[in-house]
Amino acid sequence: MTRIVAGTVGGRTLVVPPSGTRPTSERVREAMFSRLEHDGVVDGGHVLDLFAGSGALGLEAASRGAARVTLVDSGRKAAEVARRNVADLGLGAVVRVLAEPAERYAARLADAARAGAGDGLDLVLLDPPYDLAADVLDAVLADLAVPGVLASSAVVVVERAKRSGEPAWPARLARFAAKTYGDTTVHYAEVVDAGGSDADPGDADEPPTDR
Repeated sequence: MTRIVAGTVGGRTLVVPPSGTRPTSERVREAMFSRLEHDGVVDGGHVLDLFAGSGALGLEAASRGAARVTLVDSGRKAAEVARRNVADLGLGAVVRVLAEPAERYAARLADAARAGAGDGLDLVLLDPPYDLAADVLDAVLADLAVPGVLASSAVVVVERAKRSGEPAWPARLARFAAKTYGDTTVHYAEVVDAGGSDADPGDADEPPTDR
């Protein structure tokens, strides 16, 4: 059973697709959002949930006060389930669902930003299938890093299998934390100048640490 952990609809149960998705566990979501709320990117934020599946991550953000949430998944059945969850939770005024490949949607965001119509996202959550090809994830992250897609204080979160290692962050994104839960690692990155990180340079050169 998958539930919203906290917020206005905390405790409510979510429908999940019968197959083809891997919802983030409540334990991981609780820890993830505790960090993100501390970073100030959830409440009132513009949130994008890519590879959304049932929408558990984006709906958790909406429950915790996000102003606008977009759920994107290429699977038609997953998108239908996500829409049902949005309706059941009464979050239709805040959350929209798109049935579209994440890489195509990210490319559209990048094109819009290059044309001067960037979204200025505050938080992007990516929980792709563990067997997703690395080059697909690399392309999505590169598009998200195009100036204007993300707000200057944005955070990007990638959930991957521990065995996959750290994502290949593009120049404008730098890892600032990582946490492992069993066979899952959650990686956190922030926006930086292309020439370097705003964080302590020593932090950026060290391997991800559990903290």
